Amino acid sequence: MKRLRTIAMIGGLCVMTLVGQTKTGTTIGQFLLIEPSPRGAALGGTGVTSTTEAFAAYYNPGNLGQLDRSDIQFAHNSWFGGVTLNYANVALRLTESVTGLLTVTHLSSGEIDVRTVEQPLGTGERFTVSDLALGVGCAVRLKEEFSCGIMINYIEERIWHSKVSLIGINVGTLYELSPGGLRIGASLSNFGSRNQFSGTDLKVRYDIDPQRYGDNSSVPADLTTDEFGLPILFVVGVSYPFLISQSNIVRVAAEARHPNDNSESISLGVEYEFQGLFAVRAGYQDLFQKDSEVGLTLGAGFMLEELGYNVRFDYSWGSHQRLGDVQRIAVAFAFLTWFD
Repeated sequence: MKRLRTIAMIGGLCVMTLVGQTKTGTTIGQFLLIEPSPRGAALGGTGVTSTTEAFAAYYNPGNLGQLDRSDIQFAHNSWFGGVTLNYANVALRLTESVTGLLTVTHLSSGEIDVRTVEQPLGTGERFTVSDLALGVGCAVRLKEEFSCGIMINYIEERIWHSKVSLIGINVGTLYELSPGGLRIGASLSNFGSRNQFSGTDLKVRYDIDPQRYGDNSSVPADLTTDEFGLPILFVVGVSYPFLISQSNIVRVAAEARHPNDNSESISLGVEYEFQGLFAVRAGYQDLFQKDSEVGLTLGAGFMLEELGYNVRFDYSWGSHQRLGDVQRIAVAFAFLTWFD
């Protein structure tokens, strides 16, 4: 009996230890978690039920099924330490119920000095880190209130002369309980393959037996890295628009997130829109997440409607505890297709 109690105590401690681990830093492709949309970022990242822009496909491919016209968007994110992220996508309404999507995401670190233990001030060489994602997607409005979508991404990470490439899949659904009312959305992002880095940086010279003299002390060899997967993220959220008057709308949204490399969290967002011309936004990211570095988000947007065309400008600011604040800007152009 004592032995059983001991085994039970050890098992309980093991379970508690596993629960406490967040697996942070165990996946690659972290740039996929950097939100491209200033509007979504200003709302605390609560975009799983958004249907106002092509960038909404980043949060949930099913959102595209509810777009009322085609949309082209470009965004620039000023990230930490001089890192920049540029994002562009085109959402085209192919029919009244089908929308196609093309996306390009590129992150660049800029040039960085190569430093070693022997030469901490730099060797005179410089290297770069860059990430690329190319995506194609499609969303279908199955009913007036229900849509679903899928997106397939080719993802590449490159560090100097080494790189790794993977395939990731995003899927999502959106359901509107009543016209212009409560929305429920869910998405699964970055579900895909695993791979390891390869390249000339992993080619080395190796001495098989340093204690032996007279043998070849410089044998060509290749280093191998572990296989890594993508940061899978499951999100479920709700949103509701409060129609104060025909000119004043307040939208509120909330999301629950379950990542495979971190702890669960909740994000909140609110947006006030005046006459479809101007909007101010605020949100809070990743509440209850262990060791969260993010928090308050703010932003604004301007919309111009002329001759059936819609031009939008969006800006957002996000607070980060240690690495400084981040800013995003985007411009968008929406237009009607031949059947609209």
